[in-house]
Amino acid sequence: MTHTPPVALTIAGSDSGGGAGIQADLKTFAFHAVHGTSALTCITAQNTQGVTRVDALPSEAVVAQIEAVVEDMDLQSLKTGMLLNRSIITAVADYIRERLPSRVSCVIDPVMVSRAGAQLLSDDALSTLRQQLVPLATVLTPNRYEAQLLAGRSISTLEDMQAAALAIYGLGPKAVLIKGGGFTNALQGVDLWYDGSEMVRLATRRVETRDTHGTGCTLSAAIAANLALGYSPREAARKAKDYITHALEHSLRIGQGQGPVGHFYPILD
Repeated sequence: MTHTPPVALTIAGSDSGGGAGIQADLKTFAFHAVHGTSALTCITAQNTQGVTRVDALPSEAVVAQIEAVVEDMDLQSLKTGMLLNRSIITAVADYIRERLPSRVSCVIDPVMVSRAGAQLLSDDALSTLRQQLVPLATVLTPNRYEAQLLAGRSISTLEDMQAAALAIYGLGPKAVLIKGGGFTNALQGVDLWYDGSEMVRLATRRVETRDTHGTGCTLSAAIAANLALGYSPREAARKAKDYITHALEHSLRIGQGQGPVGHFYPILD
């Protein structure tokens, strides 16, 4: 018997350690029984202890990969992760704006700052992402530090998150999900959803683990997978939040550093 599952696309970098990036996204799509496709933006040499090298692909190669998928398959959703530089960000934004079928939902993970607060993009690339890509999002998923940059204000309290969500929504995305994983206070793990009409606090049980590599990639991929399955954006975000909580509860103690979440937790012991 053959099947025709929904199709999702990840536009992101490769993580040789298998915990984040394209590898995490494809595992997440597979968990949700969604066919995963990919467009690589860069190749990283990394493991649980860190990144030792990053090589960017030409923006033309990135677009060619996207085009190959879109022209052949009935794509329902896509997500973007690490786009690395201004050239790739501009090319991806132009393709989404001018050539992507309007039915395709876009989850934009604005990979600008790590959960530890380290800036991952140059200032000009950051500005390009903010101006060109953010307004195209069906769902935008910034972490605490990315939200601070996008909103132009510090975030320490729930009230700060709410004000930031309003400001970021003003940049053009249809919905904003500010992730609370970067907090060290009571807001750790508390996410805030805003779609222009409802502002909702999304919280599940708190998971204590040091093995959290790939959580941001996995969450945005899970939202894209659930959108491909036909769920509303808010329900897709809620279901993705549940999935990442289970994956954190079954995180993998592999390598000598920060291990990844357990994407395939139902088949673990």
